[in-house]
Amino acid sequence: MRHYVKLERKAPVCLKCGDKIRYGRSDKKFCCEDCRVSYNNEVARSGRGYRRRVLKILLKNYDILEGIMKDGLTTVDLVDLASMGFVPGIVTSYHKVRGHNEYACFDIKFKMTESRIYGITKISLNLQIGKTDK
Repeated sequence: MRHYVKLERKAPVCLKCGDKIRYGRSDKKFCCEDCRVSYNNEVARSGRGYRRRVLKILLKNYDILEGIMKDGLTTVDLVDLASMGFVPGIVTSYHKVRGHNEYACFDIKFKMTESRIYGITKISLNLQIGKTDK
């Protein structure tokens, strides 16, 4: 004699509003289309916000370095840079070159120690889009 026990499915909860999802697939994550769209827009918006903040810092760093170069300087204390709003941890590239660290903020490269940056120079970029060498 076999006894069958009816297993009841625990209703999943909507990721956006928290309501129980009473119908549909067992792996359904949202109770309705509005909740799905709203949730995904929030996720995308938060990622764009982060990228926007980092780009804003990069552009400010670039403007500061460009101003220093226009003044004819190639070395500056990090304390002075920080007072101008420079954020040393936000750069576009980093390379270890012959025992020192070389950083770049777009097309401006520099070397950095714990107390200053030096060797601030513009990288000459030779970009030829759409041309091939034959």
